[in-house]
Amino acid sequence: MAEVYYVGVDVGTASVRAALVTREGVLKRTAEEHISIWEPQADHYVQSSTEIWEKCCSVVKNVTQGLNRNQVRGVGFDATCSLVVLDQTFQPVPVSQDGDRLKNVVMWMDHRAAEQAARITHTGHKVLSRVGGVMSPEMQPPKLLWLKENLKESCWNKAANFFDLPDFLSWKATGSLTRSLCTLVCKWTYCPPEGWDGSFWTSIGLEDILENNFSKIGSVTCSPGNPLGNGLTQEAAANLGLAPGTAVGASLIDAHAGGLGVIGADVKGFHLPCEDHPISTRMAMICGTSTCHMAISEQPLFVPGVWGPCLSAMVPGMWLNEGGQSATGRLIDHMVTGHTAYTQLQEQAQFPFAGENIYSYLNNHLSLMSPSHSAVDLLASSLHVWPDFHGNRSPLADSTLKGMVVGLSLSQTLDDLALLYLATIQALAFGTRHILEAMKEAGHDIRTLFLCGGLSKNPLYVQIHANATGLAVVLPDQMEAVLIGAAVLGACASQDYSTIQQEVKYTLLGILIVHHVVLHLLFSFYERKYRVFLRLFAHQREYQAIMNQR
Repeated sequence: MAEVYYVGVDVGTASVRAALVTREGVLKRTAEEHISIWEPQADHYVQSSTEIWEKCCSVVKNVTQGLNRNQVRGVGFDATCSLVVLDQTFQPVPVSQDGDRLKNVVMWMDHRAAEQAARITHTGHKVLSRVGGVMSPEMQPPKLLWLKENLKESCWNKAANFFDLPDFLSWKATGSLTRSLCTLVCKWTYCPPEGWDGSFWTSIGLEDILENNFSKIGSVTCSPGNPLGNGLTQEAAANLGLAPGTAVGASLIDAHAGGLGVIGADVKGFHLPCEDHPISTRMAMICGTSTCHMAISEQPLFVPGVWGPCLSAMVPGMWLNEGGQSATGRLIDHMVTGHTAYTQLQEQAQFPFAGENIYSYLNNHLSLMSPSHSAVDLLASSLHVWPDFHGNRSPLADSTLKGMVVGLSLSQTLDDLALLYLATIQALAFGTRHILEAMKEAGHDIRTLFLCGGLSKNPLYVQIHANATGLAVVLPDQMEAVLIGAAVLGACASQDYSTIQQEVKYTLLGILIVHHVVLHLLFSFYERKYRVFLRLFAHQREYQAIMNQR
Protein backbone atom coordinates (compact mmCIF):
# COMPACT_ATOMS: atom_id res chain seq x y z
CA MET A 1 0.00 0.00 0.00
CA ALA A 2 1.34 3.42 -0.97
CA GLU A 3 2.43 5.81 1.80
CA VAL A 4 -0.11 8.54 2.61
CA TYR A 5 0.78 12.12 3.45
CA TYR A 6 -0.63 15.40 4.72
CA VAL A 7 0.40 18.85 3.52
CA GLY A 8 0.81 21.77 5.88
CA VAL A 9 1.01 25.31 4.49
CA ASP A 10 2.30 28.14 6.68
CA VAL A 11 2.06 31.80 5.62
CA GLY A 12 4.35 33.78 7.88
CA THR A 13 5.21 37.46 7.88
CA ALA A 14 7.72 37.33 5.02
CA SER A 15 7.44 33.87 3.48
CA VAL A 16 5.15 31.00 2.51
CA ARG A 17 6.25 27.48 3.42
CA ALA A 18 4.84 24.02 2.83
CA ALA A 19 5.67 20.61 4.27
CA LEU A 20 4.91 17.06 3.29
CA VAL A 21 4.24 15.13 6.50
CA THR A 22 3.81 11.39 7.08
CA ARG A 23 1.18 9.72 9.27
CA GLU A 24 3.85 9.51 12.00
CA GLY A 25 4.43 13.26 11.90
CA VAL A 26 7.79 13.16 10.13
CA LEU A 27 8.60 15.96 7.69
CA LYS A 28 9.67 14.46 4.37
CA ARG A 29 10.05 17.66 2.36
CA THR A 30 9.72 21.40 2.81
CA ALA A 31 9.66 24.35 0.41
CA GLU A 32 9.70 28.10 0.89
CA GLU A 33 8.92 31.22 -1.16
CA HIS A 34 9.42 34.87 -0.24
CA ILE A 35 6.40 37.21 -0.19
CA SER A 36 6.42 40.98 -0.57
CA ILE A 37 5.82 43.50 2.20
CA TRP A 38 5.12 47.15 1.38
CA GLU A 39 5.29 50.04 3.84
CA PRO A 40 3.44 52.90 2.12
CA GLN A 41 3.86 55.09 5.21
CA ALA A 42 4.98 54.79 8.83
CA ASP A 43 3.24 51.98 10.74
CA HIS A 44 1.38 50.85 7.57
CA TYR A 45 2.33 47.35 6.36
CA VAL A 46 0.48 45.76 3.45
CA GLN A 47 0.64 42.62 1.30
CA SER A 48 -1.11 41.04 -1.68
CA SER A 49 -3.50 38.10 -1.23
CA THR A 50 -3.06 37.29 -4.92
CA GLU A 51 0.70 36.91 -4.52
CA ILE A 52 0.30 34.94 -1.29
CA TRP A 53 -2.04 32.39 -2.92
CA GLU A 54 0.26 32.04 -5.93
CA LYS A 55 3.18 31.30 -3.61
CA CYS A 56 1.05 28.77 -1.69
CA CYS A 57 0.41 26.92 -4.94
CA SER A 58 4.10 27.00 -5.83
CA VAL A 59 5.36 25.52 -2.54
CA VAL A 60 2.67 22.81 -2.45
CA LYS A 61 3.55 21.71 -5.98
CA ASN A 62 7.19 21.64 -4.93
CA VAL A 63 6.76 19.36 -1.90
CA THR A 64 4.33 16.97 -3.66
CA GLN A 65 6.31 16.63 -6.87
CA GLY A 66 6.55 13.03 -8.02
CA LEU A 67 3.75 11.76 -5.79
CA ASN A 68 0.51 10.18 -6.90
CA ARG A 69 -2.05 12.91 -6.13
CA ASN A 70 -4.19 10.46 -4.16
CA GLN A 71 -1.35 9.89 -1.68
CA VAL A 72 -2.09 13.33 -0.19
CA ARG A 73 -5.03 12.78 2.17
CA GLY A 74 -5.46 16.27 3.59
CA VAL A 75 -4.28 19.88 3.53
CA GLY A 76 -4.15 22.41 6.33
CA PHE A 77 -3.39 26.13 6.26
CA ASP A 78 -2.13 28.54 8.88
CA ALA A 79 -1.26 32.21 8.45
CA THR A 80 -0.64 35.47 10.22
CA CYS A 81 -3.75 37.22 11.51
CA SER A 82 -3.70 39.81 8.71
CA LEU A 83 -6.86 41.36 7.23
CA VAL A 84 -7.80 40.52 3.62
CA VAL A 85 -10.31 42.77 1.83
CA LEU A 86 -12.31 41.59 -1.22
CA ASP A 87 -15.28 43.05 -3.11
CA GLN A 88 -18.63 41.41 -3.95
CA THR A 89 -17.06 39.37 -6.75
CA PHE A 90 -14.16 38.36 -4.45
CA GLN A 91 -11.65 40.61 -6.19
CA PRO A 92 -9.00 42.52 -4.20
CA VAL A 93 -9.85 45.94 -2.77
CA PRO A 94 -6.99 48.39 -2.02
CA VAL A 95 -6.21 49.13 1.63
CA SER A 96 -3.81 52.03 1.02
CA GLN A 97 -4.28 55.53 -0.28
CA ASP A 98 -2.30 54.78 -3.44
CA GLY A 99 -5.28 52.74 -4.68
CA ASP A 100 -3.24 49.70 -5.76
CA ARG A 101 -5.84 46.91 -5.84
CA LEU A 102 -3.30 44.13 -5.49
CA LYS A 103 -2.21 45.52 -2.13
CA ASN A 104 -5.34 44.39 -0.29
CA VAL A 105 -3.97 42.92 2.95
CA VAL A 106 -3.51 44.95 6.16
CA MET A 107 -0.76 43.03 7.92
CA TRP A 108 -0.98 41.91 11.54
CA MET A 109 1.87 44.26 12.53
CA ASP A 110 0.22 47.28 10.90
CA HIS A 111 -0.44 49.83 13.66
CA ARG A 112 -2.29 52.46 11.62
CA ALA A 113 -5.40 51.93 13.76
CA ALA A 114 -3.82 52.76 17.15
CA GLU A 115 -6.17 55.72 17.69
CA GLN A 116 -9.23 53.64 16.72
CA ALA A 117 -8.11 50.87 19.08
CA ALA A 118 -7.87 53.36 21.94
CA ARG A 119 -11.38 54.65 21.24
CA ILE A 120 -12.74 51.11 21.21
CA THR A 121 -11.05 50.43 24.55
CA HIS A 122 -12.65 53.54 26.00
CA THR A 123 -16.14 52.21 25.22
CA GLY A 124 -15.63 49.65 27.98
CA HIS A 125 -17.82 47.19 26.10
CA LYS A 126 -18.15 43.76 27.70
CA VAL A 127 -16.51 41.95 24.76
CA LEU A 128 -13.23 43.60 25.78
CA SER A 129 -13.03 41.23 28.75
CA ARG A 130 -12.00 38.56 26.20
CA VAL A 131 -9.00 40.56 25.00
CA GLY A 132 -7.46 41.45 28.35
CA GLY A 133 -9.57 44.58 28.69
CA VAL A 134 -7.70 46.50 25.97
CA MET A 135 -8.31 46.49 22.22
CA SER A 136 -5.07 46.07 20.28
CA PRO A 137 -4.39 47.79 16.94
CA GLU A 138 -3.25 44.33 15.76
CA MET A 139 -6.84 43.05 15.98
CA GLN A 140 -9.41 43.40 13.22
CA PRO A 141 -12.15 45.74 14.61
CA PRO A 142 -9.88 48.83 14.81
CA LYS A 143 -8.46 48.09 11.36
CA LEU A 144 -11.98 47.90 9.93
CA LEU A 145 -12.87 51.18 11.62
CA TRP A 146 -9.75 52.85 10.19
CA LEU A 147 -10.68 51.74 6.68
CA LYS A 148 -14.18 53.14 7.08
CA GLU A 149 -12.93 56.47 8.43
CA ASN A 150 -10.00 56.95 6.06
CA LEU A 151 -10.72 55.02 2.83
CA LYS A 152 -14.50 55.08 2.69
CA GLU A 153 -14.87 55.57 -1.07
CA SER A 154 -11.92 53.57 -2.37
CA CYS A 155 -12.16 50.67 0.08
CA TRP A 156 -15.00 50.53 2.60
CA ASN A 157 -17.90 51.12 0.22
CA LYS A 158 -16.53 48.53 -2.23
CA ALA A 159 -15.66 45.86 0.32
CA ALA A 160 -18.08 42.95 0.69
CA ASN A 161 -15.84 40.31 2.26
CA PHE A 162 -13.36 40.69 5.10
CA PHE A 163 -11.24 37.63 5.87
CA ASP A 164 -8.57 36.81 8.36
CA LEU A 165 -5.74 35.57 6.16
CA PRO A 166 -6.03 31.91 7.38
CA ASP A 167 -9.74 31.91 6.42
CA PHE A 168 -8.98 33.50 3.06
CA LEU A 169 -6.65 30.60 2.26
CA SER A 170 -9.21 27.93 3.18
CA TRP A 171 -11.82 29.80 1.12
CA LYS A 172 -9.48 29.90 -1.89
CA ALA A 173 -8.93 26.17 -1.50
CA THR A 174 -12.53 25.07 -0.99
CA GLY A 175 -14.89 27.92 -1.85
CA SER A 176 -16.32 27.63 1.68
CA LEU A 177 -17.06 30.86 3.55
CA THR A 178 -17.02 29.04 6.89
CA ARG A 179 -14.64 30.79 9.27
CA SER A 180 -12.42 29.11 11.83
CA LEU A 181 -13.25 29.71 15.46
CA CYS A 182 -9.53 30.33 15.96
CA THR A 183 -9.53 33.52 13.92
CA LEU A 184 -12.97 34.87 14.83
CA VAL A 185 -12.64 34.31 18.56
CA CYS A 186 -9.04 35.51 18.88
CA LYS A 187 -9.05 38.55 16.57
CA TRP A 188 -12.66 39.57 15.88
CA THR A 189 -14.52 39.41 19.28
CA TYR A 190 -16.69 36.43 18.29
CA CYS A 191 -17.81 34.55 21.43
CA PRO A 192 -19.25 31.04 21.19
CA PRO A 193 -21.89 29.86 21.74
CA GLU A 194 -23.61 33.26 21.58
CA GLY A 195 -21.73 34.41 18.49
CA TRP A 196 -21.40 38.02 17.38
CA ASP A 197 -22.46 40.83 19.72
CA GLY A 198 -24.19 43.38 17.49
CA SER A 199 -24.16 46.00 20.23
CA PHE A 200 -20.35 46.06 20.14
CA TRP A 201 -20.15 46.79 16.42
CA THR A 202 -22.84 49.46 16.73
CA SER A 203 -21.10 51.09 19.70
CA ILE A 204 -17.87 51.58 17.72
CA GLY A 205 -19.55 52.95 14.59
CA LEU A 206 -19.51 49.78 12.46
CA GLU A 207 -23.21 48.98 12.49
CA ASP A 208 -23.01 48.16 8.76
CA ILE A 209 -21.17 44.97 9.74
CA LEU A 210 -24.50 43.61 11.05
CA GLU A 211 -26.02 43.50 7.54
CA ASN A 212 -27.13 40.09 6.20
CA ASN A 213 -26.33 38.32 9.45
CA PHE A 214 -22.71 39.50 9.57
CA SER A 215 -22.04 38.07 6.10
CA LYS A 216 -19.09 40.42 5.49
CA ILE A 217 -17.10 38.96 8.38
CA GLY A 218 -18.55 35.45 8.66
CA SER A 219 -21.89 33.98 9.68
CA VAL A 220 -20.87 30.29 9.79
CA THR A 221 -18.05 28.99 11.98
CA CYS A 222 -16.41 25.69 12.93
CA SER A 223 -13.52 24.38 15.02
CA PRO A 224 -9.99 24.18 13.57
CA GLY A 225 -9.43 20.97 11.65
CA ASN A 226 -13.08 20.44 10.70
CA PRO A 227 -13.43 19.47 7.02
CA LEU A 228 -14.55 22.37 4.83
CA GLY A 229 -16.97 22.08 1.91
CA ASN A 230 -16.25 19.20 -0.43
CA GLY A 231 -12.50 19.60 -0.12
CA LEU A 232 -10.36 21.17 -2.84
CA THR A 233 -12.29 22.69 -5.71
CA GLN A 234 -11.38 21.78 -9.28
CA GLU A 235 -9.65 25.13 -9.76
CA ALA A 236 -7.73 25.05 -6.46
CA ALA A 237 -6.69 21.43 -7.01
CA ALA A 238 -5.28 22.31 -10.42
CA ASN A 239 -3.40 25.28 -8.97
CA LEU A 240 -1.98 23.24 -6.09
CA GLY A 241 -1.24 20.12 -8.11
CA LEU A 242 -3.48 17.95 -5.94
CA ALA A 243 -6.62 15.88 -6.46
CA PRO A 244 -10.04 17.58 -6.43
CA GLY A 245 -11.91 16.75 -3.25
CA THR A 246 -8.76 16.40 -1.11
CA ALA A 247 -9.79 17.20 2.46
CA VAL A 248 -9.04 20.70 3.78
CA GLY A 249 -9.24 21.49 7.48
CA ALA A 250 -10.48 24.76 8.96
CA SER A 251 -7.42 26.89 9.47
CA LEU A 252 -5.39 28.29 12.34
CA ILE A 253 -3.45 31.47 13.00
CA ASP A 254 0.25 30.65 12.53
CA ALA A 255 1.15 30.94 16.21
CA HIS A 256 -1.73 28.68 17.15
CA ALA A 257 -0.54 26.09 14.62
CA GLY A 258 2.87 26.18 16.29
CA GLY A 259 1.24 25.75 19.68
CA LEU A 260 -0.74 22.80 18.38
CA GLY A 261 2.47 21.34 16.98
CA VAL A 262 4.37 21.26 20.30
CA ILE A 263 2.08 21.52 23.30
CA GLY A 264 0.89 17.91 23.20
CA ALA A 265 4.37 16.37 23.16
CA ASP A 266 4.96 13.09 24.99
CA VAL A 267 7.69 13.90 27.54
CA LYS A 268 7.48 10.83 29.75
CA GLY A 269 10.83 9.82 31.17
CA PHE A 270 12.45 13.24 30.86
CA HIS A 271 11.70 14.20 34.50
CA LEU A 272 10.24 17.55 33.56
CA PRO A 273 8.15 19.65 35.98
CA CYS A 274 5.12 19.21 33.71
CA GLU A 275 5.40 15.40 33.57
CA ASP A 276 2.35 13.65 35.05
CA HIS A 277 0.54 17.00 35.12
CA PRO A 278 -2.22 18.31 32.84
CA ILE A 279 -1.34 19.90 29.51
CA SER A 280 -2.42 23.19 31.09
CA THR A 281 0.94 23.32 32.94
CA ARG A 282 2.69 23.94 29.62
CA MET A 283 3.17 27.16 27.68
CA ALA A 284 3.89 27.09 23.95
CA MET A 285 6.10 29.94 22.74
CA ILE A 286 6.14 30.55 19.01
CA CYS A 287 9.19 32.72 18.48
CA GLY A 288 9.81 34.42 15.15
CA THR A 289 9.35 37.97 13.88
CA SER A 290 7.13 38.37 16.92
CA THR A 291 6.51 35.94 19.78
CA CYS A 292 3.22 34.46 20.97
CA HIS A 293 2.82 32.87 24.40
CA MET A 294 0.03 30.27 24.33
CA ALA A 295 -1.42 28.76 27.51
CA ILE A 296 -4.54 26.64 27.76
CA SER A 297 -6.89 25.83 30.62
CA GLU A 298 -9.99 23.74 31.27
CA GLN A 299 -11.86 26.71 32.68
CA PRO A 300 -11.81 30.32 31.42
CA LEU A 301 -9.15 32.49 33.07
CA PHE A 302 -9.19 36.25 32.61
CA VAL A 303 -5.71 37.78 32.51
CA PRO A 304 -5.46 41.59 32.38
CA GLY A 305 -3.50 42.67 29.30
CA VAL A 306 -3.49 39.15 27.82
CA TRP A 307 -5.82 38.05 25.01
CA GLY A 308 -8.50 35.51 25.85
CA PRO A 309 -9.89 33.36 27.29
CA CYS A 310 -10.89 31.94 23.89
CA LEU A 311 -12.76 28.65 23.72
CA SER A 312 -11.56 26.07 21.15
CA ALA A 313 -9.22 28.58 19.51
CA MET A 314 -6.30 26.15 19.45
CA VAL A 315 -7.31 22.89 21.12
CA PRO A 316 -11.03 22.06 20.90
CA GLY A 317 -12.78 22.22 24.26
CA MET A 318 -9.90 24.08 25.95
CA TRP A 319 -9.68 27.77 26.78
CA LEU A 320 -6.73 29.72 25.36
CA ASN A 321 -4.91 32.74 26.72
CA GLU A 322 -2.48 34.38 24.31
CA GLY A 323 0.23 36.72 25.45
CA GLY A 324 2.80 38.11 23.09
CA GLN A 325 5.56 40.48 22.08
CA SER A 326 5.03 42.45 18.86
CA ALA A 327 8.71 42.54 17.90
CA THR A 328 11.24 39.87 18.88
CA GLY A 329 13.22 38.47 15.94
CA ARG A 330 12.49 41.76 14.20
CA LEU A 331 13.83 43.68 17.20
CA ILE A 332 17.03 41.64 17.36
CA ASP A 333 17.60 42.26 13.65
CA HIS A 334 16.89 45.98 14.16
CA MET A 335 19.40 46.31 16.99
CA VAL A 336 22.14 44.36 15.22
CA THR A 337 21.83 45.70 11.67
CA GLY A 338 21.49 49.30 12.88
CA HIS A 339 24.75 49.25 14.86
CA THR A 340 27.86 50.94 13.48
CA ALA A 341 29.83 47.70 13.83
CA TYR A 342 27.37 45.68 11.72
CA THR A 343 29.56 45.90 8.61
CA GLN A 344 32.50 44.57 10.63
CA LEU A 345 30.28 41.78 11.94
CA GLN A 346 29.34 40.75 8.40
CA GLU A 347 33.01 40.62 7.44
CA GLN A 348 34.06 38.69 10.54
CA ALA A 349 31.20 36.19 10.25
CA GLN A 350 32.74 34.97 6.99
CA PHE A 351 36.13 34.31 8.57
CA PRO A 352 37.37 32.33 10.43
CA PHE A 353 33.96 30.72 11.01
CA ALA A 354 33.00 30.14 7.39
CA GLY A 355 29.37 29.22 6.93
CA GLU A 356 28.17 30.64 10.26
CA ASN A 357 25.33 33.12 10.31
CA ILE A 358 25.84 36.39 12.14
CA TYR A 359 23.99 35.22 15.26
CA SER A 360 26.05 32.05 15.61
CA TYR A 361 29.10 34.26 15.28
CA LEU A 362 27.82 36.69 17.93
CA ASN A 363 27.08 33.82 20.32
CA ASN A 364 30.64 32.55 19.88
CA HIS A 365 32.05 36.07 20.20
CA LEU A 366 30.27 36.56 23.53
CA SER A 367 31.76 33.29 24.79
CA LEU A 368 35.23 34.59 23.92
CA MET A 369 34.49 37.88 25.70
CA SER A 370 33.41 36.12 28.90
CA PRO A 371 36.09 35.52 31.57
CA SER A 372 36.98 31.88 32.18
CA HIS A 373 34.29 29.94 34.09
CA SER A 374 31.98 32.97 34.04
CA ALA A 375 28.51 32.94 32.50
CA VAL A 376 28.01 34.96 29.33
CA ASP A 377 24.85 36.45 30.87
CA LEU A 378 26.86 38.56 33.32
CA LEU A 379 28.54 40.56 30.53
CA ALA A 380 25.42 42.74 30.20
CA SER A 381 25.13 43.61 33.88
CA SER A 382 25.28 47.37 33.19
CA LEU A 383 23.35 47.44 29.91
CA HIS A 384 19.55 47.38 30.07
CA VAL A 385 16.91 47.33 27.32
CA TRP A 386 13.15 47.85 27.36
CA PRO A 387 12.14 45.91 24.22
CA ASP A 388 8.83 47.50 23.19
CA PHE A 389 10.09 49.33 20.11
CA HIS A 390 6.76 48.41 18.45
CA GLY A 391 4.57 48.82 21.53
CA ASN A 392 3.67 46.35 24.27
CA ARG A 393 1.20 43.59 23.37
CA SER A 394 1.20 41.91 26.81
CA PRO A 395 0.77 42.22 29.71
CA LEU A 396 0.69 46.04 29.69
CA ALA A 397 -1.32 46.18 26.44
CA ASP A 398 0.07 49.61 25.63
CA SER A 399 0.88 50.20 21.97
CA THR A 400 2.28 53.66 22.78
CA LEU A 401 5.28 52.33 24.71
CA LYS A 402 8.66 52.74 23.03
CA GLY A 403 12.03 51.07 23.30
CA MET A 404 14.67 52.12 25.82
CA VAL A 405 18.40 51.43 26.16
CA VAL A 406 20.31 52.38 29.31
CA GLY A 407 24.08 52.06 29.66
CA LEU A 408 25.49 53.10 26.28
CA SER A 409 28.96 54.58 25.89
CA LEU A 410 30.78 56.32 23.04
CA SER A 411 32.44 53.04 22.06
CA GLN A 412 31.22 51.44 18.81
CA THR A 413 33.20 48.22 18.60
CA LEU A 414 32.09 44.71 17.71
CA ASP A 415 32.19 43.95 21.44
CA ASP A 416 29.63 46.72 22.01
CA LEU A 417 27.39 45.27 19.31
CA ALA A 418 27.61 41.83 20.92
CA LEU A 419 26.68 43.25 24.32
CA LEU A 420 23.69 45.12 22.88
CA TYR A 421 22.57 41.88 21.21
CA LEU A 422 22.90 40.04 24.54
CA ALA A 423 21.02 42.71 26.50
CA THR A 424 18.22 42.67 23.90
CA ILE A 425 17.76 38.92 24.24
CA GLN A 426 17.71 39.27 28.02
CA ALA A 427 15.04 41.96 27.73
CA LEU A 428 12.90 39.71 25.53
CA ALA A 429 13.25 36.92 28.11
CA PHE A 430 12.13 39.33 30.82
CA GLY A 431 9.13 40.19 28.65
CA THR A 432 8.23 36.49 28.71
CA ARG A 433 8.69 36.43 32.49
CA HIS A 434 6.41 39.47 32.80
CA ILE A 435 3.69 37.65 30.84
CA LEU A 436 4.17 34.47 32.89
CA GLU A 437 3.73 36.40 36.14
CA ALA A 438 0.48 37.96 34.91
CA MET A 439 -0.83 34.54 33.89
CA LYS A 440 0.20 32.97 37.19
CA GLU A 441 -1.57 35.68 39.15
CA ALA A 442 -4.76 34.94 37.17
CA GLY A 443 -4.63 31.21 37.95
CA HIS A 444 -2.36 29.57 35.38
CA ASP A 445 0.22 27.08 36.65
CA ILE A 446 2.93 27.10 33.97
CA ARG A 447 5.80 24.71 34.74
CA THR A 448 7.54 24.21 31.38
CA LEU A 449 8.09 26.23 28.19
CA PHE A 450 7.71 24.54 24.78
CA LEU A 451 9.48 26.62 22.12
CA CYS A 452 9.28 26.58 18.34
CA GLY A 453 9.87 29.02 15.48
CA GLY A 454 12.96 30.68 14.07
CA LEU A 455 14.31 32.12 17.33
CA SER A 456 14.11 28.72 19.03
CA LYS A 457 17.00 27.70 16.75
CA ASN A 458 19.22 30.24 18.54
CA PRO A 459 20.74 28.44 21.58
CA LEU A 460 21.52 31.70 23.37
CA TYR A 461 17.90 32.86 23.11
CA VAL A 462 16.74 29.49 24.49
CA GLN A 463 19.30 29.38 27.32
CA ILE A 464 18.57 32.92 28.48
CA HIS A 465 14.83 32.23 28.53
CA ALA A 466 15.52 29.30 30.84
CA ASN A 467 17.85 31.35 33.03
CA ALA A 468 15.62 34.44 33.23
CA THR A 469 12.35 32.57 33.90
CA GLY A 470 13.71 29.67 35.94
CA LEU A 471 11.68 27.23 33.85
CA ALA A 472 12.68 24.15 31.88
CA VAL A 473 12.57 24.52 28.10
CA VAL A 474 11.48 21.88 25.59
CA LEU A 475 12.54 22.05 21.94
CA PRO A 476 11.25 19.87 19.08
CA ASP A 477 13.71 17.54 17.39
CA GLN A 478 12.12 18.62 14.11
CA MET A 479 12.14 22.41 14.28
CA GLU A 480 9.15 23.01 11.99
CA ALA A 481 6.39 22.68 14.58
CA VAL A 482 4.22 25.31 12.85
CA LEU A 483 4.18 23.28 9.64
CA ILE A 484 3.39 20.13 11.60
CA GLY A 485 0.50 21.95 13.27
CA ALA A 486 -0.85 22.94 9.85
CA ALA A 487 -0.53 19.35 8.63
CA VAL A 488 -2.47 18.21 11.72
CA LEU A 489 -5.44 20.19 10.39
CA GLY A 490 -5.33 18.33 7.08
CA ALA A 491 -5.00 14.98 8.84
CA CYS A 492 -7.98 15.74 11.06
CA ALA A 493 -10.07 16.88 8.06
CA SER A 494 -9.25 13.63 6.25
CA GLN A 495 -10.93 11.83 9.16
CA ASP A 496 -7.97 9.48 9.47
CA TYR A 497 -8.10 10.64 13.10
CA SER A 498 -11.25 11.32 15.06
CA THR A 499 -10.11 14.44 16.92
CA ILE A 500 -7.35 17.02 16.87
CA GLN A 501 -6.28 15.84 20.33
CA GLN A 502 -5.77 12.29 19.01
CA GLU A 503 -3.92 13.61 15.97
CA VAL A 504 -1.61 15.77 18.11
CA LYS A 505 -0.80 12.78 20.31
CA TYR A 506 0.10 10.48 17.46
CA THR A 507 1.80 13.09 15.32
CA LEU A 508 4.20 14.06 18.08
CA LEU A 509 5.11 10.67 19.48
CA GLY A 510 8.83 10.04 19.23
CA ILE A 511 9.81 13.20 17.39
CA LEU A 512 10.61 15.54 20.26
CA ILE A 513 13.81 15.77 22.26
CA VAL A 514 13.92 17.68 25.51
CA HIS A 515 16.45 20.27 26.54
CA HIS A 516 16.02 20.43 30.29
CA VAL A 517 17.87 23.66 31.01
CA VAL A 518 18.57 24.10 34.71
CA LEU A 519 19.07 27.45 36.45
CA HIS A 520 22.41 27.42 38.31
CA LEU A 521 24.21 30.42 39.85
CA LEU A 522 22.46 33.19 37.91
CA PHE A 523 19.35 33.51 40.08
CA SER A 524 20.52 36.62 41.96
CA PHE A 525 21.74 38.30 38.77
CA TYR A 526 18.44 37.85 36.96
CA GLU A 527 16.39 38.83 40.00
CA ARG A 528 18.25 42.15 40.19
CA LYS A 529 18.19 42.78 36.46
CA TYR A 530 14.46 42.01 36.29
CA ARG A 531 13.86 44.67 38.96
CA VAL A 532 15.63 47.16 36.68
CA PHE A 533 13.54 45.92 33.74
CA LEU A 534 10.27 46.65 35.55
CA ARG A 535 11.46 50.13 36.53
CA LEU A 536 12.22 51.03 32.92
CA PHE A 537 8.59 51.09 31.79
CA ALA A 538 7.53 52.81 35.02
CA HIS A 539 10.08 55.53 34.30
CA GLN A 540 8.93 55.83 30.69
CA ARG A 541 5.36 56.46 31.80
CA GLU A 542 6.64 58.97 34.33
CA TYR A 543 8.53 60.83 31.59
CA GLN A 544 5.41 60.81 29.40
CA ALA A 545 3.37 62.29 32.24
CA ILE A 546 5.93 65.06 32.75
CA MET A 547 5.97 65.97 29.06
CA ASN A 548 2.17 65.96 28.88
CA GLN A 549 1.93 68.61 31.60
CA ARG A 550 0.68 71.97 30.43
